[in-house]
Amino acid sequence: MRITVETSVAAPIDRVWQAYTTPADIVKWNAASDDWHTTKATVDLREGGAFSSRMEAKDGSMGFDFAGTYTKIIEHKRIEYAFGDRTAEVEFVPGANGVVVRVAFDGETTHSVEQQQAGWQAILDNFARYVEAKQRS
Repeated sequence: MRITVETSVAAPIDRVWQAYTTPADIVKWNAASDDWHTTKATVDLREGGAFSSRMEAKDGSMGFDFAGTYTKIIEHKRIEYAFGDRTAEVEFVPGANGVVVRVAFDGETTHSVEQQQAGWQAILDNFARYVEAKQRS
């Protein structure tokens, strides 16, 4: 089952791309709720390169690594990656009011489609808020 989430970011494509692919930025926006955070991120942005983000509950009660391998990179346009036996694509579509970022990913069977969609959407919404705030400063 394929799940898609998207957001609009009022910023130029180069800033959107950089914030999505730079570890120092990823740790600032990559969380689905205020009680979680990303403590570490690594990015080797090339086809065959690896990425990982360590996501943890702020109270230390749990955490996990989200990691995979990039399978296709088209700068400022598209990132494809595999994580476990699943895949995802991230599209960056510049428009009149900024950039639409659309993520399509293979769902898993542990959580409902609605839970997965809500979690990934929350992360993408945090991303948009972060980039727009950074753009203003």
